[in-house]
Amino acid sequence: MITVTELRFLADAQTSYHILKPWWDVFWYYITMVMLMISVLAGALQLTQSRMLCLPCKAEVDNQCVHPLEPVHLHVNLSAASAGQAIPSLGIVNDLHRQQYAYIDAVCYEKQLHWFAKFFPYLVFLHSIVFAICSNFWLHYPSTSSRLEHFVAILYKCFDSPWTTRALSEAVAQQTMKIQRKRSHLMTSSGAEDAEARRQSLQPGIESSTVEDDASGVLDKKEGEQAKALFERVRRFRFHVEQKDIIYRLYMKQIVVKVIALIVIIAYVSYYLMNITFEIDCIVDIEAFTGYRRYQCVYSLAVIFKVLATFYVLLVFLYGYACFYSLWWMLRSSLKQYSFEAVREKSNYSDIPDVKNDFAFMLHLADQYDPLYAKRFSIFLSEVSENRLKQINLNNEWTVEMLKSKLRRNAQDKMELHMFMLSGLPDNVFELNDIEVLVLELIPDAKLTPMITQMVNLKELHIYHSTLTVDLQALSFLSENLEILHLKFTTTEKIPTWLFLLKKLKELYLAGSLDNYSYFYIEGLQDLKNLKTLYLKSSLPRIPPVVTDLLPSLEKLSVNNEGHRLIVLISLKKLTNLSCLELINCDLERIPHSIFSLRELQEINFRGNNFKTIEEIISFQHLQKLTCLKLWHNSIAYIPIQIGVLANLEQLYLNHNNIEIVPLQLFLCNKLRVLDLSYNNLSFIPEEIQLLKNLQHFAVTKNSVSTVSQASICLKIVFFFTTLSSENKW
Repeated sequence: MITVTELRFLADAQTSYHILKPWWDVFWYYITMVMLMISVLAGALQLTQSRMLCLPCKAEVDNQCVHPLEPVHLHVNLSAASAGQAIPSLGIVNDLHRQQYAYIDAVCYEKQLHWFAKFFPYLVFLHSIVFAICSNFWLHYPSTSSRLEHFVAILYKCFDSPWTTRALSEAVAQQTMKIQRKRSHLMTSSGAEDAEARRQSLQPGIESSTVEDDASGVLDKKEGEQAKALFERVRRFRFHVEQKDIIYRLYMKQIVVKVIALIVIIAYVSYYLMNITFEIDCIVDIEAFTGYRRYQCVYSLAVIFKVLATFYVLLVFLYGYACFYSLWWMLRSSLKQYSFEAVREKSNYSDIPDVKNDFAFMLHLADQYDPLYAKRFSIFLSEVSENRLKQINLNNEWTVEMLKSKLRRNAQDKMELHMFMLSGLPDNVFELNDIEVLVLELIPDAKLTPMITQMVNLKELHIYHSTLTVDLQALSFLSENLEILHLKFTTTEKIPTWLFLLKKLKELYLAGSLDNYSYFYIEGLQDLKNLKTLYLKSSLPRIPPVVTDLLPSLEKLSVNNEGHRLIVLISLKKLTNLSCLELINCDLERIPHSIFSLRELQEINFRGNNFKTIEEIISFQHLQKLTCLKLWHNSIAYIPIQIGVLANLEQLYLNHNNIEIVPLQLFLCNKLRVLDLSYNNLSFIPEEIQLLKNLQHFAVTKNSVSTVSQASICLKIVFFFTTLSSENKW
């Protein structure tokens, strides 16, 4: 037995789909209900009232029943009287038994009454059931019902979500501000008003952030998490529903079936409507039971059935009109595409994507009910809206006190804040004006708002595999204040274009994938006129032309090629102002000759290459300002005696090589302060080392030194021997 609660549940399940039923679907529903009432009324009349009333026909002329008083019958009767026969009495004498009359009525009803008049209530009922099934079949078909139910549930949640109300309120507020700005620009009555209008137009970001701050209190933590889960649910639903158009095709088939059925119904109902008559001539072979063969009958329900049938035909015409309109609506409109263009124009969510297939069709149906549903739903398709929600949740989680606890002093004694693996950048960061170095690592949707102008001490920014969006006013601040930028990226498309607008930038560190086909992504380097230091860590086939041709004022160039061969180094000679050159892990086998024309070089670093010999070292004498030479982490077997010509050398790093003997000419470089020979194959240290009067740091760790001369021990300078390994024997 079905309980009241179960019936209520079924009723609620039906009403939940009302947003997917356009006006014609509702119209179909009411017409179907009226049809059912007609069938019930006709059926009730047919069951409660007499079906037919029949009387026997006692006089027939020309196969027709006539009244005895008619002239022809009177003439027949007079002829019979003249022949000596008895004259029948006037009128019809009903001399049959009551049960015989009931029998006649039943037989004439079954055999002589037209089937349409007989089964009219049942036909109307059957038609109504067919129309009801066709109207609701697509809602309960196995492959569509789950999608429709899921869509309706999501749509209701999106409509009632507090985040939707907040987002729409914010959009209205921003629209109001835009209107106020336009009015302010039109007002010319006073100079103060013009200045205020200009101030508002130049600071849209600050105003928008104020609106956001005012509205941020609308959502508590629980509501924010619910909205976040709703965004993810909409994303998954869209991914699955946009792939197919099952609902669209089923709805189209349903309407086509209805149209065909309506044409058939109108045709045969209109044709058989004339067969519902009041008087019926009944000829049946039942003389053995009643004594008569012909009967005159009346169908007592004929008049009311004819009225009901006529009204039914009118309802079918109206139903058909709605069906043809719905078919025309589906054929004339591109229902497999749904555009949010109007919503994008009226709101600040310009990234709302257009949808297709079943997703688009369901939104078109919802529009027929109320366009506001689609407008509210569009908020959950916008990445901007989702990012704003994440920002609010992020701000609630990362308070100012928590951020202050993350502040640290780095190796350069600068106040540094390192943010790692967050969904975005908390706005509370901008309130910490002590930050000098900001590190953003693995943050997919970070954004710098105009609030960054409060960070007056910010000079250095690190962006490691993060996507950073910069507001116009924030970019203006960075352009005037930022001096050092570190950027790590996976593909060249991840290089932000705004970095080429940082006019005051002095040091730039780029680490990521670069090749010959992606050099145009860094062509904007030519606009960084104040750039002094450039660090490139990639797998470059050659140094980008923009570096050698368009950055002649560059003072330090560092290229870490991660073990790949770097070729075509002739262009280095164009960097005439270069004071420091680092070619690290470039798989070089010889020292490139192009560097010997760089007269301003003071430091050279060839770490991690494939040098086996350095015969070109004599050419370093042309670099009169060279004071630091790093040839470490190579495969150098010996030091040429020409090294003695480097009279100005102060630092020499030859560690991590295969050197066995130190030439005496090395000690002619009497300005050396740092000499690193660790991790080699040295067996002794010459006593001529005492000639290096300025030596302050001397490293021979990880060698095979067994003895040190007395002269070396008695040096007046302080030798700093790093931690000796067990291989060194003194």
